[in-house]
Amino acid sequence: MPASQPRSRARDRNNVLNRAEFLSLNQPLKGNQESRSSSRKQSSQAGAAGPQNSNPKERRQSQQLPEEDCMQLNPSFKGIAFNSLLAIDICMSKRLGVCANTASSWGGARSMINLLGITGHGIPWIAGTLICLVKSSTLAGQEVLMNLLLALLLDIMIVAGLQKLAKRKGPYDVNPGLLDYLTMDTYAFPAGHASRVAMLSKFFLNHLVLAIPLRILLVLWALCVGFSRVMIGRHHITDVLSGFVFGYLQFRLVELIWMSSNTCQMLISIW
Repeated sequence: MPASQPRSRARDRNNVLNRAEFLSLNQPLKGNQESRSSSRKQSSQAGAAGPQNSNPKERRQSQQLPEEDCMQLNPSFKGIAFNSLLAIDICMSKRLGVCANTASSWGGARSMINLLGITGHGIPWIAGTLICLVKSSTLAGQEVLMNLLLALLLDIMIVAGLQKLAKRKGPYDVNPGLLDYLTMDTYAFPAGHASRVAMLSKFFLNHLVLAIPLRILLVLWALCVGFSRVMIGRHHITDVLSGFVFGYLQFRLVELIWMSSNTCQMLISIW
């Protein structure tokens, strides 16, 4: 036994892991253990005290984050394509808004572009249709004018309803005019002027006998009025294009519910 003790001591001295610089590998320092244990206790106490001190409203808000605050790590291909097209639409609409304000590149032509837009507004067309209806003395003319009035009223109601549902704002912060408020044309999608001129041009091409130059001028007028709304910063390009589509659909709807001459005469007599 006495001989084995010096041998074990010599063996411990020769062991490299028993040196001072390697002690931390085998046995961590007590201070580190105490600091780690104290930090764990503090974090556990803070975690236990947190839910007790926080209000139930704050806990519900932290648990239910809105979708816009969450990052979508794996978006779908449709989502990527839609967001890309939307970004292109906004960028191109802002570039084409050359008359959005007086400081724009074409700011001096803003009044002329606004005047062009008034030619496609609903209030002047409704007023003009009523005046022509009062002065008309033929049954065929009254029939066409009554159905035109019906188409204009449907256009205002349909566009106002769609804009209230979409609530899309224009590319620029441009306030609607007085006539826009009267026809409830306060949002961007779809463009009310574009739907109206598309419906009117299709209506006149079908029910009026016009020469070819007048037909070409009518189509050009509809296109100019529609894209003038992009130039003044009130609508995006997709708003105008969708307005053209809705205008054509409104024309088809009026053709389906076309009022006969007897119905028109009955309504005129009541009025």
